[in-house]
Amino acid sequence: MDADFWHQRWQDNQIGFHQDRPSPLLLKHWPSLGLAGGSRVFVPLAGKTLDMAWFASQGHRVLGVELSQLAVEAFFAELGLTPEVSESRYGSHYRAGAIELICGDAFALDAQALGDCAAVFDRAALIALPPPLRQRYADELYPRLQPGCRGLLITLEYPQHEKQGPPFCVSEAEVRALYARDWDVTTLERRDILAQQPGFVVEGVTALETIVYALGRR
Repeated sequence: MDADFWHQRWQDNQIGFHQDRPSPLLLKHWPSLGLAGGSRVFVPLAGKTLDMAWFASQGHRVLGVELSQLAVEAFFAELGLTPEVSESRYGSHYRAGAIELICGDAFALDAQALGDCAAVFDRAALIALPPPLRQRYADELYPRLQPGCRGLLITLEYPQHEKQGPPFCVSEAEVRALYARDWDVTTLERRDILAQQPGFVVEGVTALETIVYALGRR
């Protein structure tokens, strides 16, 4: 799985991971982080998620990163926004209001790029990555966030042999192993969602749960 895979998914509009509203689990659990107004929120592998617009509506500043230019441009177009565009070593920066979305590789973002991010929200990034990239994601990207950073992580658990990812099954044990070095991990909710995901049922998946974790950078 490489960049071409995701470019093709967006080109073919195979984006079943996209939701046409902010994530209900985000709305439910975000207040528990107690983040101050105006804080900057990092959204990795952002796609065109409306979660970014919700963060802005709550008074937060947003830094997203997304590989697909199609996704980046669609995000602003669908909101009726005309972003300013500039270039840096990280990629193309699209800015409108409180939202900045970088079209580029998330792994290219360094501590300077992420230094003022007080929080991170991951609904569809970790579960989009196969195991070797999940390890790299946790080992390389998350350490660039500053101590005191807080976050929400949403994953899926299902019998991996019953479906070819993405999205991949990421167990609670794996989550804790990935983040244990630098982050406190708290399980906030575990919910059975198989009945709400007919696509998984059609593929023969027999059990499906979504899990919400709170993260705290030590």
